[in-house]
Amino acid sequence: MMKYEAFETIYQRAAKRHQGEQALEKLLPTPLSTSELALVDDSRWLAAFTQKVFQSGISWQVVRNKWPNFEEIFFQFDIEKMLLLSEEQWAEKAQDKRIIRNFNKVKTIALNALMIDEASHRHGSFAKMIADWPSEDIVGLWAYLKQHGARLGGNTGPYTLRVMGKDTFLLTRDVEGYLRNREIITTGRDTKAALQATQTAFNHWQQTSGRSLCEISQVIAMSVNR
Repeated sequence: MMKYEAFETIYQRAAKRHQGEQALEKLLPTPLSTSELALVDDSRWLAAFTQKVFQSGISWQVVRNKWPNFEEIFFQFDIEKMLLLSEEQWAEKAQDKRIIRNFNKVKTIALNALMIDEASHRHGSFAKMIADWPSEDIVGLWAYLKQHGARLGGNTGPYTLRVMGKDTFLLTRDVEGYLRNREIITTGRDTKAALQATQTAFNHWQQTSGRSLCEISQVIAMSVNR
């Protein structure tokens, strides 16, 4: 078995770089419980995926400023209403000046609505599927979103999970850099080998520290970067 750096060592290094343990704790994210996450309406998942897709490659603040218009134009991302829109209606909405006019990104709304609807039929709701997905295989959830969704690969899917309260680590530049420095991952970032090695390492730190994946991820990032 690979010898991992003790999480307490990583934590203390992060605390030293960020004005002590008390200050560090205030910066750590808190995931929702399984029961809380299962109650999130599926429309909010579609909204969150859409927001992250549109934020990719442009200013996040620009998207936030226009977001009330997105909610209005896309009927608060009601899944059933999204599935009833015709191709012509999607094209028309993509040209609305009140939103960011990008037809390719607008099309992801329809595709991700379909993904959510299909999962809802199998699991009771998309939110329930997400809530029940085991933390020991969070990269499996990433793969699901990438395979079944539209433009949810890379960090888009994981960032959305984090924002919505699902416990997940993130392969940010800092976290990836740490894992490479420790030779936990030695291949391409998105290869099966790298993702599985990352998952195994995070499983180890979660079991030995009792911390959530998102806390561990943030602590690692803060241990290598101010």
